[in-house]
Amino acid sequence: MTDFAQCARDATDAMRDVFPPTPLLRNAHLSDQYDADIYLKREDLSPVRSYKLRGAFNAMRKRPDAGLFVCASAGNHAQGVAFMCKHFGKTGVIFMPVTTPQQKIQKTAMFGGDSIEIRLTGDYFDDTLTAAQAFCAEAGGHFLSPFDDEDVIEGQASVAVEMVEQLGKLPDHIVLPVGGGGLSAGMLSYLGTGCQYTFVEPAGGASLRAALEAGKPVRLDHVNTFADGAAVGQIGQKTFARLNGIGLANTLTIKEDRLCTTILEMLNVEGIVLEPAGALSVDALQDLGQSIKGRTVVCVTTGGNFDFERLPEVKERAQKYLGLKKYFILRLPQRPGALKDFLNFLGPEDDIARFEYLKKSARNYGSVLIGIETRNAGNFQKLFAQLDAAGFTYQDITDDDLLSQFVI
Repeated sequence: MTDFAQCARDATDAMRDVFPPTPLLRNAHLSDQYDADIYLKREDLSPVRSYKLRGAFNAMRKRPDAGLFVCASAGNHAQGVAFMCKHFGKTGVIFMPVTTPQQKIQKTAMFGGDSIEIRLTGDYFDDTLTAAQAFCAEAGGHFLSPFDDEDVIEGQASVAVEMVEQLGKLPDHIVLPVGGGGLSAGMLSYLGTGCQYTFVEPAGGASLRAALEAGKPVRLDHVNTFADGAAVGQIGQKTFARLNGIGLANTLTIKEDRLCTTILEMLNVEGIVLEPAGALSVDALQDLGQSIKGRTVVCVTTGGNFDFERLPEVKERAQKYLGLKKYFILRLPQRPGALKDFLNFLGPEDDIARFEYLKKSARNYGSVLIGIETRNAGNFQKLFAQLDAAGFTYQDITDDDLLSQFVI
């Protein structure tokens, strides 16, 4: 056993004084769907509903003399640090962006109690991080990175330790999300090359793929924060040092809209609440397809901190991905009966979900922003064919991200 493996086992044993192992559960629905033995390592069932408290625990355990811990986070890392500050009786100062949803602020405060102070600083995370690091240096505290820290990596490896003990063997295939790389680096370092891996990232934050292509960590020009638990602008230096040999063939990127279909499926069919990053490993199964048939596969569901106020957005994004909802701008003649002519083109399965009409007094035409839901994606082909035949002018803006941000 390597030194790292022994340290990971020691960290895992020490965690048992704080929380029990998260379940490893065979999922019959997914197993039947993919003709394989699919297990879910349910990190969404940890005390803070993510794996982040593992790394925080190990880092604090190894620094018993540190009096102050500082971190910057808008979510799961903040909650893990808060939980462990309270457990160890340490003082924590947690910096969060001003734009952090109130639900996440409240949960962090609940886990940390009187042991922590929350400071809301900066509209964007980079500003928050700079403020946290400056404060930490001035106050002489220990800055606790969410991933780029050897003790944190070692702590996250406890997921692998538990998984092998629970399964009784190495699985054939492990599917896990990658953000900054702490979990994936820890699990790979503990398990080695005895099984196959698929490392999954959201398309709007694929920092591991960018680093593999460049041969070093690089900063992404833009990050889509929808899957905020895994959407990281640059993978860690320490984590990439452990991941740089995995090869692009073992990575996958998932479009955020498609990810929403899996979030809804797991909620509606299985009653499992997953945050976007936590659903990445399950969503990736459809890309693996026949390659996992008959094999034992473990998907790490890394978190379940989902704000249900986001559910309408998740539903809409899923509908858009499946082709069941579209938005378009229609040029409508300004004459009596023109709207009725358009409505006659709609079928029995079509429903208007959005309608905004701006009448122009000095023009012959007005613009309509219209959103339509349907039960069958093929219905849109029929609708557009009828509009074309009738001479209507329209523009489908469903996939125009820039325009959609302003008008939808």
